Amino acid sequence: MAASEENSALFPIFVLTLMALPLVPYTIVNLFGAFKKKAAKINCQCSVCVRSGKYHKSIFKRISNFSTYSNLTLVLLWVVMAVLVYYIKHISTEFQIFEPFNILGLEHGASDSEIKKAYRRLSIQYHPDKNPDPEAHSYFVEYISKAYQALTDPISRENFEKYGHPDGRQGLQMGIALPQFLLNIDGASEGILLLGIVGVCIILPLTISVIYLSRSSKYTGNYVMHSTLAAYYHLMKPSLAPSKVMDVFIKASEFMDVPVRRTDEEPLQRLFVLVRSELNLDLKNIRQEQAKFWKQHPALVKTELLLQAQLTRETAALSPTLQRDFRRVLELAPRLLEELMKMAIIPRPPVGHGWLRPAIGVVELSQSVVQAVPLTARKAAGGSSEGYAPFLQLPHFSEAVVKKIARKKVRTFQDFRDMTPDEREDLLSQVAGFSNSESHDVEMVLKMMPSVTIDITCETEGEEGIQEGDIVTMHAWVTLNRGNGLIRALPHCPYFPFDKEENFWLLLADSFSNDVWLSQKVSFMDEATAIIAVSKTIQESKEGSGASAREINVAVKEAIEKVKNGSRLVMGKFQAPAEGNYNLSSFCLCDSWIGCDAKSNIKLKVMKRSRAGTRGGLTADETPVMEDGIEEDEEEEEDDYDDYESEYSEDEEDTKETKSKGAVANGSTHNKGSGSSSDESGSEAD
Repeated sequence: MAASEENSALFPIFVLTLMALPLVPYTIVNLFGAFKKKAAKINCQCSVCVRSGKYHKSIFKRISNFSTYSNLTLVLLWVVMAVLVYYIKHISTEFQIFEPFNILGLEHGASDSEIKKAYRRLSIQYHPDKNPDPEAHSYFVEYISKAYQALTDPISRENFEKYGHPDGRQGLQMGIALPQFLLNIDGASEGILLLGIVGVCIILPLTISVIYLSRSSKYTGNYVMHSTLAAYYHLMKPSLAPSKVMDVFIKASEFMDVPVRRTDEEPLQRLFVLVRSELNLDLKNIRQEQAKFWKQHPALVKTELLLQAQLTRETAALSPTLQRDFRRVLELAPRLLEELMKMAIIPRPPVGHGWLRPAIGVVELSQSVVQAVPLTARKAAGGSSEGYAPFLQLPHFSEAVVKKIARKKVRTFQDFRDMTPDEREDLLSQVAGFSNSESHDVEMVLKMMPSVTIDITCETEGEEGIQEGDIVTMHAWVTLNRGNGLIRALPHCPYFPFDKEENFWLLLADSFSNDVWLSQKVSFMDEATAIIAVSKTIQESKEGSGASAREINVAVKEAIEKVKNGSRLVMGKFQAPAEGNYNLSSFCLCDSWIGCDAKSNIKLKVMKRSRAGTRGGLTADETPVMEDGIEEDEEEEEDDYDDYESEYSEDEEDTKETKSKGAVANGSTHNKGSGSSSDESGSEAD
């Protein structure tokens, strides 16, 4: 019985050990990550962002940020561990090691007379005839009597001195560290044990499974409803104009769940007046258009007005209840826009290509939402093909400031970025009337803006040239540079109330046919994952080509160094189309910054497959020479691209630059791009 009680007392220690093994390292990793994240200043430090309070952690904001399910669970587990430690500390004193001399209150080596006197003294105190307390009786039988016998009986004393126990050598005892009531299977205890087994082993897993399946049946892995993906897939059209992307975007089921209240009618009416010019209403039939707008589903009307409030920065007109709905809509926007982008570039039968025009429109909408810039600001105006939208993402800039600096022949955003800091400061102070601190804020944001370069090749691995039907492999190194030297950073977006990571979309597309051949999302936020991916990719590629171990190690080290310097490797495969010359374009589109996209042209030459399947050298007629006819074809196809170019970011200068600089054949181009008027260069090869 005593042994079972001791085993039962070990149950809290057993539970404490099971909890501590995963909990302690998990807590250390979380704390280390939190301190590391806190130490890295990757957000904008301009005065506009500081005043917005977006990155200022007040005591209430810290508590709300901390009060996540994972953090609260972590704290609860540590509280349980503290209670167990306190409990174990106090119950451990109740169990004593059998020491006869200590039990009788004697020192080692006491005489027989002293032992008898101590026994009589304790008998008066604990003997059942003297003390009716059951605990006293138990203590007298279990400890005092055994101690007296161990010290007075010659055999027991000899066993105690030799083996530490009056009964002699003790065999190995096994026990179970479970509570005593679980070990006594009788009556009520048996029922409790059965209920515990059924509850923990059957009911609890079943409940968790039902909850998980009920949620997973509605949501994808990106926490987007399946009904939203279905709606986006069916509403996406190849000719979808960027101005119409908003109409598709607001059809998400998540937005339909935003509550519609009668008290919101008046604030929404006032908001409608403020953003009416952004709603693409026909001014000739304005009354009919307004009536048609309000006849839509109330949730759609509310969602579009709240999004337009973000784009036009008219959030001050929102009531407190609308402010909560506004934050909810913006919280959902990034992942819904990402899924909408996937629906635009998803391969569609029969060709198996995505669509370029709606993809560009989705990215432009994402940029405008993050930077709080109206879509109409992207329309070509004056001498700028990109409008004044890129300027509005800079602090202290407005449309009036853009018009002032345009008089000084600074009409494009790239012209403004290409100026030296001193020239910009003089321009802003003398023409726009900026103070030194305001000019410093502009300079700080410009240094945060990324500049992207693309080094892309398309080839058939192990073969010369590309023949129709070949599996073509695209290798693209996307490199990001900033003026402040950072690689991992959060964009300047003081009007977007949540942290937003930069994401880039690399598209290999045929602008003439509006087809996206390859697409991949690129992120510069996680360097460790990028190093693992590029190491595996380079190693597999080199092993497939028969390289030696030393060559593989050198190539992997070079790739890792490029990743650390701000590059990411993007690979993809596609099947070569029919014989002919294809003028492709590679786009690197940023979902957070306006005017930081990169574009380059690639001329892909696909040869007719020979009957023998061999690849001979090029004949004299096939020598890759930039002929006048080829240039004219390329110019005509790039002019046709305007039919599919975004109406908010048309690039009139791109065509002129391409005419003079040429294109690249079969996947070899190194291009630097920043904005829609990126430089284009290349050489033609087989």
